[in-house]
Amino acid sequence: MPYSRSSGISRRLVLGALAAMPTLPGLLAASAPAAAQSATPLASWNDRSAKQGILDFVRATTDPSSTDFVPPEERVATLDQDGTLWIEHPIYTQVVYCLDRVPVVVKEKPVLAKVEPFKTVLTGDFEKIAKLSLHDVEVILAATLTGMDVDQFYAEAKAWIESAKDHRWNRLYTELTYQPMQEVLTYFRANGYKTYIVTGGGQDFVRVYSDRVYGIPREQVIGTAGGVKYGYGKDGKPFLTKEPKLLLNDNFAGKPEGIHLEIGRRPHAAFGNSTGDQQMLEYAKGGDGLRLSMLVLHDDAKREYAYGPAQGLPDTKVGTFTQGLYDEAKKGGWHVISMKDDWKRIFAFET
Repeated sequence: MPYSRSSGISRRLVLGALAAMPTLPGLLAASAPAAAQSATPLASWNDRSAKQGILDFVRATTDPSSTDFVPPEERVATLDQDGTLWIEHPIYTQVVYCLDRVPVVVKEKPVLAKVEPFKTVLTGDFEKIAKLSLHDVEVILAATLTGMDVDQFYAEAKAWIESAKDHRWNRLYTELTYQPMQEVLTYFRANGYKTYIVTGGGQDFVRVYSDRVYGIPREQVIGTAGGVKYGYGKDGKPFLTKEPKLLLNDNFAGKPEGIHLEIGRRPHAAFGNSTGDQQMLEYAKGGDGLRLSMLVLHDDAKREYAYGPAQGLPDTKVGTFTQGLYDEAKKGGWHVISMKDDWKRIFAFET
């Protein structure tokens, strides 16, 4: 996921917006508690090699008599978010948030209503919006994600994520987390592992809901991070302002770099779903002892979405999983999780 060095905005988010905006019927989204977990480990998984690989790994690394035993302080598992823990199609949730914020930004600065690209976004014409240039979308993201107090951003993002809904299921986005992966988080933590989200999405954005939705405290979220500036209000109270300045591009090689900077330990297990996660999985697998690297393959158009282009699935700019990555996974001993075959259910609300 390359980024614009000038704005610090993720091109993954930009390209995802351009690719998927024509399919959006509205700008929505939202909040819901993490689903209750079954007492049976990985209850939403079918009894196949992926499930067994997780069970075998955790048992071996937490058994003091095993040659693969991992001391508790070294038990680290890192997981991508978009496409790994919750849906990312047809457009990244954070991009929807940014588009939905445009009317608010324009209300604060009315002159922008007659200025591109804000003028086009306000039309609601998704065919026109999809034709905006990369620079235009970067301008939108910068205007909606920066320039405000960090506390103001947190409050606004929290209010949005607690009310906005996905158009396909008409459910809060936070209800659209993958139940099998929620069970992975629970199972790992029950066995002494610290679970971290390592995402190409905005670090501040994911931290708004990570604890409530995934049981992962905000300090265990590593994401694309922008700069902040320290200052004082009229009352003398100090505050931080979000700036359009890139500090960490947390995608591709940026993921292991961010893991080192913010965790300081190489993960023993890593989960992803796209080319942007490859280096994180390589990094985890490259350590000594038993390691686990897993990729989620979206191959269930009926219950969720199907895209790759690995294994002949439709190509996409959102969550790209290439055939090269698939082949590398097989060669490197990584597990590829088939949504269609490995998961009994995808969402907690499924019967």
